[in-house]
Amino acid sequence: MSGPGQTLPGADSDPQVPAHRGDPLAEQRAMARAAAVVDRGHRGVIAVTGEDRLSWLHLLLTQHVSELPADTGTEALVLDINGRVLHHMVVGHTRDTVYLDTEPGEVPELLGYLQKMVFWSKVEPRDATGELAVLSVVGPETADVLAAAGVDVPAPPHGALALPDGGVARRMAWPGTDAADLLVPREAQGAWWDRLTEAGARPAGTMAFEALRVEALRPRVHVDTDDRTIPHEVGWIGSAVHLTKGCYRGQETVARVANLGRPPRRLVLLHFDGGDERLPVPGDAVLREGRPVGRVGTVALHHELGPVALALVKRSVPVDAELVAGADDRAAPAAIDPTSVPPEDGTPPPGRAAQIRGGLRG
Repeated sequence: MSGPGQTLPGADSDPQVPAHRGDPLAEQRAMARAAAVVDRGHRGVIAVTGEDRLSWLHLLLTQHVSELPADTGTEALVLDINGRVLHHMVVGHTRDTVYLDTEPGEVPELLGYLQKMVFWSKVEPRDATGELAVLSVVGPETADVLAAAGVDVPAPPHGALALPDGGVARRMAWPGTDAADLLVPREAQGAWWDRLTEAGARPAGTMAFEALRVEALRPRVHVDTDDRTIPHEVGWIGSAVHLTKGCYRGQETVARVANLGRPPRRLVLLHFDGGDERLPVPGDAVLREGRPVGRVGTVALHHELGPVALALVKRSVPVDAELVAGADDRAAPAAIDPTSVPPEDGTPPPGRAAQIRGGLRG
């Protein structure tokens, strides 16, 4: 753990919600071995209603959603004209509504784009952040906790079911071996928290969630990406991008890089040497022989792996290269985890972190 005056890695990444509930490493172990619940109520939520909701979203998102069955979900991106990632969202389709939850602060820009693209379509996208808060249950006992809390358990890996008093429960394949997001009425968030903890979920903070996300090689937009990131570099092909569908902005770049199989960078897991008292922060450079070869993303203290981080590095960087991440008092020796290196086509790597990753494929 950090010494006096030191900030734990990841403690200030989401200041709107609790970083931990007293023991972040124990909270991680609960997520890995049993179940824990995390307040992620700072995330933004957009609700899309109307009879054209699926066909309309299909034209705007990177994922194949025109025939997305009710009571299921997936992931999707919005790209710019050059195929660079602007927004990432988790999708849940239930009853007559598609829910898109995304990063804190993203809703105004994303919703503005969606509203500009309505034209004559019979759809009504709206900001539902004030209506719904996100609670995440993570761990192999997720289904048991949901059942004990009286929640109909969505089918893995991406089932989504409406909650009786509003909102939706949506199964996730990450982080960890099993998880579920509950988009609950915001005025009932406290009652839902008590309900889930009484059902057996340990209270946890975002540090534990982020550490398992890093282990699973799951990127977070604007933290693990920059303004040049394309989906192939960070493993979003398959889970958030459907390669055979068309009709979305940035498709040409996606198809070209997929056919060539040579994304310019790749997302990898870095292990740090020297403890957690001297660690980089997101956006710091990754150096090889004094020259920048990448950028640091999320930094976390993992309960088994120790201090680790996601990093975007040039594809040409050897797996066994000696690296330094950060600068000055944050500089730390770093090594690439070889099991985190993806194939040339940008699909998920073969290591154990990739085993819990999935998506809607077709």
